[in-house]
Amino acid sequence: MISRETLRHLPQNVAGPAYDPSRITPGIVHFGVGNFFRAHLAAYVDDVMGKTGAYEWGIIGVGLTPGAGGAGKARGFNAQQGLYSLTEAAPDGTESCRIIGAMCAYLHAPEKPDEVLAALAAPSTRIVSMTITEGGYHIDEMTGLFRLDAPAIRQDLADPHHPRSFFGYVVEGLARRRDAGGKGFTVLSCDNLRHNGDVTRKAILSFAEARDAGLARWIAEHVTFPNAMVDRITPSMDDAAKQRLNQASGLEDDLPLIAETFTQWVVEDRFATGRPVSKQSAHNWSTTSSPMKI
Repeated sequence: MISRETLRHLPQNVAGPAYDPSRITPGIVHFGVGNFFRAHLAAYVDDVMGKTGAYEWGIIGVGLTPGAGGAGKARGFNAQQGLYSLTEAAPDGTESCRIIGAMCAYLHAPEKPDEVLAALAAPSTRIVSMTITEGGYHIDEMTGLFRLDAPAIRQDLADPHHPRSFFGYVVEGLARRRDAGGKGFTVLSCDNLRHNGDVTRKAILSFAEARDAGLARWIAEHVTFPNAMVDRITPSMDDAAKQRLNQASGLEDDLPLIAETFTQWVVEDRFATGRPVSKQSAHNWSTTSSPMKI
């Protein structure tokens, strides 16, 4: 596995973060740490910190999956101190490898719910992002309404201070911020669901309204839900793909991944308490891409 010590003696063909990962502090909490998030949002934040030294935008990853699988994923990320290698493959077949250092912690919510809620309630947290499936929004296809009858939602409404779902955690975190006299944050969807910000707003306000109408009004006033569109091919990884990437990089990374060089992220500039900013384009932009080989 790799660690911050690995950064001291990287292979010549591997680029390390252009900043000291030990100095970053959390400003983003992300639910759903999959390969796409790691090759997309985390890579963007990594670039911004490298260009600007904005150490306050570190990411706390959160996993909601119960059981040994979710706990094992948390152990894997924390064992590598949040570090992992990203190989970027160009259409002509050339590849480049870099270490992403934007993640400063990973929390398995079923094991550490209080720590997740503390992170959401912390004034330093200014963005809560998520990568969830379309069905994870709990919007009924026939009525267009939020499904208050979904089992996880019913459980969280019955016991709101001990949430299990994404919506339960976010609304409880916001309730704690309100009660402490704090500010809201931005809830940012990292997927290609149409009008994802509007859909997220409907879901969270519907959940909050069912819990506490006053809290729902506060969220409507203090929380923003920008719409966004994302694009980057990021294949799933099996053992053979991981072995190939490590052989090419010379690393012993338990969490390598690959993505195309093309990447796009169009976000509505509607953030409640700021966002990472870079004056330079962080990526090699193009209008076409070709399939990658792993």
